[in-house]
Amino acid sequence: MILDKHWRVLTVGDGDLSFSHALHLLMSNGHVTASTYDSEQTIRDKYKYHALELLAKENVPYFAEFDVKNPQAWQRLAPKKYDLAIFQFPLIPAFSSHKAFAESELTVNTLNRALLRQFLDNAYRFALDPNGPMLCYITSKDVKPYCEWDLEGTLTKHAQMQYLGQLPFNIDQFPGYKIRNVDRDKHVKDTSGITYVFSAKSNPKISAQLTTPEYLGDNHCSICRAGPFHSEADKLAHQNAKKHKTMQKHQQAWLDYLHGYKNSHL
Repeated sequence: MILDKHWRVLTVGDGDLSFSHALHLLMSNGHVTASTYDSEQTIRDKYKYHALELLAKENVPYFAEFDVKNPQAWQRLAPKKYDLAIFQFPLIPAFSSHKAFAESELTVNTLNRALLRQFLDNAYRFALDPNGPMLCYITSKDVKPYCEWDLEGTLTKHAQMQYLGQLPFNIDQFPGYKIRNVDRDKHVKDTSGITYVFSAKSNPKISAQLTTPEYLGDNHCSICRAGPFHSEADKLAHQNAKKHKTMQKHQQAWLDYLHGYKNSHL
């Protein structure tokens, strides 16, 4: 993960806060602000081990019950003071008991994309300093369902924040960080994580350190991460395959959502 120790960094949705604490140890004092979707009590009830006391001892600012979808949550922060906002391994699970899923007519694929889009838009609108690099990092897994959210493409359609590139996530950079399962006191092994980098600026020095995957190039299907196709027959066979048709449905549902979202938010 590309970091400058002088950047002012906001973390969101940080499960047990172990990432925020590990990040704090890498940065200059006072340059990290942590937040969680859960309340403090929920974190204490959910996780046997957490970093609440460690952050308090080291005077790291912390905001509980911080919902990235809610503009009022962002307005609790000092306005436009951050250089970077980080969302590690976000996921709305397809549990019928999960409020966001149970109360929505949207598919879980669209709900997850909407969560990430609102993170990017709200970070731009409320948190990122226009005089800084204006960066957002989303670290995600290179497996289903995460790889089906088109983070490199239509996630930022009509957005101020745009995809610059990506790089592998190295958990060894953050000693003590445990990647948590959603709603369970269990951490998951380090699957192939990728940090996707977004900014409202061109940031050539940052972009020079990033890569873009081959499947974004010509003769590929970016939404399926497939290709290159060696012939028209090869391409047609892919387009007629079940996977592609499923991804087309996800994509159309997302574009339909964006149409209404753009009109009401942007």
